[in-house]
Amino acid sequence: AFRAKLEKERERALLGGGMARIDKQHSRGSLTARERLSLLFDGGTFRELDQLKAHRCTEFGMGSSDATRIPGDGVVTGHGLVNGRPVYAFSQDFTVFGGSLSETHAQKILKVMNMAMRVGAPVIGLNDSGGARIQEGVDSLAGYCDIFQANVDASGVVPQISVVMGPCAGGAVYSPAMTDFIFMVDHTSYMFVTGPEVVKTVT
Repeated sequence: AFRAKLEKERERALLGGGMARIDKQHSRGSLTARERLSLLFDGGTFRELDQLKAHRCTEFGMGSSDATRIPGDGVVTGHGLVNGRPVYAFSQDFTVFGGSLSETHAQKILKVMNMAMRVGAPVIGLNDSGGARIQEGVDSLAGYCDIFQANVDASGVVPQISVVMGPCAGGAVYSPAMTDFIFMVDHTSYMFVTGPEVVKTVT
C-alpha cells in the first residue's frame, strides 16, 4: 500500500497542476518547469530534491485535498551538470497556483542556494511566478525575506543567474534584481514591482 501511494504521489508531482494547465502553458508558447530544466541540464545528470514536499497551509481553502496539496509545491529544485560543470537550479511551476511562493516553496529554493554556496557552484533560477502566495500571509513573505538574505550571502561567492520566463510580480522580481545576471524571453516575460490589479486598487 505504501509503495502504491508513493508512486501515485510521484506521478502527481511530475504532472504539477495537471494536464489541463500544462496544455494551457503550451498554448501560450511556454514550456513547463520540468521541460525547461531538461533543456538546461546535460542529459541524465539532473537530480531532483524534495520532489514530494508540500505546503502545510490549511486556511483560505488550502486544506488537505489533492487539488490544493500538490507534491513539489510549485517549484522543481535540484542539481546536475551544464556543459559538464556542476550547477544548482530551481524552476518555478506556473501550473501550480501560478508559481506563487509559499513557505515550503521558499524552503526548497533556499536549500539549493545554500548547497550551491557550500560547493562553490552557480545557482540558476527559472522564474515564472505571480509572487507571494497570499493565502499564507506572513509565512510566505518571511520566505521571501530568507531568499533575499540568501541572495545577499551568495553575492560575490557564487554566480547567481535569473531567467524570467513569464509574468513575474513582487518578490519574484525583487530576488532576480539582486542576482548577477537577468535574462528575459521575448513576448512572454514581464517584471512588475507588484501586480497591475494591486496598483489599480491602491491608486
